[in-house]
Amino acid sequence: MNLFDHANVKADDIPIKALDGIGPRSEQQLSALGICSLQDILHYYPADYERYEKESPINSLRGGDRAAIRALIETAPQVHGFGKNAMLSFRVSDTDGRIRIVYFHVPYLKNSIHKGDEKVFRGRVRDGGKYGLSMDQPEMYDPSDYRKMIDNIKPVYSLPQGMGQKRFSAAVKQALSYADSVPEYLSERYLPKDSMSKAEALRQIHFPDSPELLSRARERLVLEEFICFILKVRLLKNDSKGEENACPAHRRELADKAINLLPFTLTDGQKKAFEEIASDMAGPSRMSRLLQGDVGSGKTAVAFLALLLAAENGFQAAFMAPTEVLAEQHFQKLSALLDSWNWPLKIHLLTSSVKASEKKIIRGEIESGQADIVIGTHAIIQEKVVFRRLGLVITDEQHRFGVRQRSILAEKGNQPHMLVMSATPIPRTLAIILYGDLDVSLLKERPAGRSEIKNAVVSPAARKSAYELMMREADAGRQSYIICPLVEEGESVQAENATDYYERLRSILPPKYKLGLLHGRMKADEKNNIMREFAAGRISILVATTVVEVGVDVPSATVMMVENAERFGLAQLHQLRGRVGRGKAQSYAIFVDGSGRGEKNKRLEILSKTNDGFMIAEEDLKLRGPGDLFGIRQSGEMHFSLGDIYSDHALLLKAAGIASQIQQEDPLLEKNHHSALKAYLMEALPAETAL
Repeated sequence: MNLFDHANVKADDIPIKALDGIGPRSEQQLSALGICSLQDILHYYPADYERYEKESPINSLRGGDRAAIRALIETAPQVHGFGKNAMLSFRVSDTDGRIRIVYFHVPYLKNSIHKGDEKVFRGRVRDGGKYGLSMDQPEMYDPSDYRKMIDNIKPVYSLPQGMGQKRFSAAVKQALSYADSVPEYLSERYLPKDSMSKAEALRQIHFPDSPELLSRARERLVLEEFICFILKVRLLKNDSKGEENACPAHRRELADKAINLLPFTLTDGQKKAFEEIASDMAGPSRMSRLLQGDVGSGKTAVAFLALLLAAENGFQAAFMAPTEVLAEQHFQKLSALLDSWNWPLKIHLLTSSVKASEKKIIRGEIESGQADIVIGTHAIIQEKVVFRRLGLVITDEQHRFGVRQRSILAEKGNQPHMLVMSATPIPRTLAIILYGDLDVSLLKERPAGRSEIKNAVVSPAARKSAYELMMREADAGRQSYIICPLVEEGESVQAENATDYYERLRSILPPKYKLGLLHGRMKADEKNNIMREFAAGRISILVATTVVEVGVDVPSATVMMVENAERFGLAQLHQLRGRVGRGKAQSYAIFVDGSGRGEKNKRLEILSKTNDGFMIAEEDLKLRGPGDLFGIRQSGEMHFSLGDIYSDHALLLKAAGIASQIQQEDPLLEKNHHSALKAYLMEALPAETAL
């Protein structure tokens, strides 16, 4: 039976295993990515795109280039080694030069490669020094076949190991047969006149016919994503507007005493933010506030005071962090303070790593009301966790948690106060749209005792000096980060990848300097262990992807080097820079411009001139145009599926206008023609969407 013949079948009703080529193992792998139905796979967008370029002359190639060459096979292929170690090599030439072609583990190719044949080879060029240039493991085509592919655009998906691009693309093509039946949540009258239909946008985002159609498809889908997000935020605000304060916190002797006992002096910004929070918690309405502060501005100290305020007034308080390591660090800091003051408040840590027997005891004390403060990760929102009198919920790095997650935690109490924290400095024009349901407290000052970070924008030629600096810092007991934009070598992107970089660095540096590798494809336990080792000072240099953006407080980390810094937005680079400069020792941020243009990068130079995140965010907004469709697509600070609040800020403003138009006509989306939209917003909108 062909599922696609049934117009009444919803994409959500068709399981992913119904597609050809998706067996039990693939189904399990895709489920881990959140892909369980046809609807899910249609909205799992390419992470990148590969474009088949025109052939280049061999003499124009440089090590590191990715290129296609049309060349004559000059020597018969030779096989060296046996079995897994077998290597096949031969030389090819065009009218201008020669290059060596190398294949590994495929000795049988020898029978299909003949001296005198002309082929197109496409792959990464490697500089072998005195042995000259080589192209390893290239794709090989007949010239006539390759000519037909020039300028074609191929999607590249972020997939688990063992799942090939071909198999996944074939599954997407099958699912696209259902594209015309995907529901349109937005009426045509709200969209720009030249907008694609949803179905056509889905087809073009996965398999674009041209760069222009890809751009239009992306614009259509990003606009819908932003409109739905803004409407969701506004509906949440309407739901919470005027809610009475069910958890009044009038007493504050404990919190005021803590301010005087802290081992540091609060900045004026921290004092003001706490006063705003205390006023909200004692006021007539439930608090719903954002604590937005630049990296290193001391948001956690303000959050701790809010936890004490809730506990002093007889309410339980929950603090949800984005990672286990960060939750552990918060728990240890607050526990140490309470112990040093000999205060009898009971504080618990609840993460997935806590032993089952301990979890049972902790859950019991939370339910009985014995636990005053609970710090943890997503484990806090599990069904088994029941609070007796939850009065305050704090989520750290709020854009890492979804609307639904936040709501689940809030529902564990009788309308508890809500405080969300973000270290992402967002321009005011966008913050008004993105944080429409929250009051905002701002922290701009850095706490006393933290050194200013020295910044430098350099070319790749400066790496040797940077490594020498890292070794000197390691000898003094300090640590360094090196950030790469990719996890592994990209099929179409010329940029440093963490896996190869780590291996290369191991061969360069003396073994006494312990290296670590951290990236998003590692299992959660692996990532947590690496971060614990780094936080404990047992790793000198950590090679990582941007997974460290929301990391831990490591005061002994003093060097942050970002490879291919030209690939990142300024706000994200500023976030990464915030991982250092947290202690008293001088810290350094090194931004490696790998563009090879040999000219000053105006965007990166802004980072050299200021450490003010809010100023950088405003500049980022001015300088970032539409994203490079054929570069590395950053996920964006707010973790939208496609949209980026900086590159797509014009679309975000347009979406805000459309959302206002919709609500002017139907404030609560109660009319029949908005029923599908409202149902999607309240039930189907992914929890990973910002806020």
